[in-house]
Amino acid sequence: MAELPIVKPIIIGVFFLIVIALGSAGLSLFKKGSNQGTSTVKALTIRVTLSVILLLTIIGLYQFGLISPNG
Repeated sequence: MAELPIVKPIIIGVFFLIVIALGSAGLSLFKKGSNQGTSTVKALTIRVTLSVILLLTIIGLYQFGLISPNG
């Protein structure tokens, strides 16, 4: 199966974006302000959306034979 060299950095980059969104949600819990709940919900919504996109992308790439499991 042909592995694309750009796939791995993209997957790692999206994973780091997910971690950053999770950290942003955690930090917004400790901030004081009127829109604390709103910013937390937005950050968690972004994290969930990125997670779903990442999962669907990995499944799609596997189905098309562009990535393969190691082992």
